[in-house]
Amino acid sequence: PPAHSRNDWIGPPDKHSNLRPVIFYVPPEESPLERRLREARQEAQACDQRFWARHNRTFRQEKEEFIYSRLKAKGVEMRDETGQKATLNVEEMADFYKDFLSKNFRKHMEYNR
Repeated sequence: PPAHSRNDWIGPPDKHSNLRPVIFYVPPEESPLERRLREARQEAQACDQRFWARHNRTFRQEKEEFIYSRLKAKGVEMRDETGQKATLNVEEMADFYKDFLSKNFRKHMEYNR
């Protein structure tokens, strides 16, 4: 942000976490209480970033493995003769989403706490 800015700046979504990073404004005469609040917000942002980057990486990996195993079981290649990526139908993907959410329920509960 420019030196004269007096606001927090919000960036574009991170490619791993999908969270929009915030660059927090630091007032020139920041009080100790204001500093504690800003630092707590920065710490929470860093924690969120780590959690969602890890979660999304796991999600993408498990989703690819699920699709590969289902296509393999059907005898279908990952790509067709034109190079298009093969896909599963909505019902099949619903199985993956339900299973993934169930497996990660406790992680989400701890994160929300």
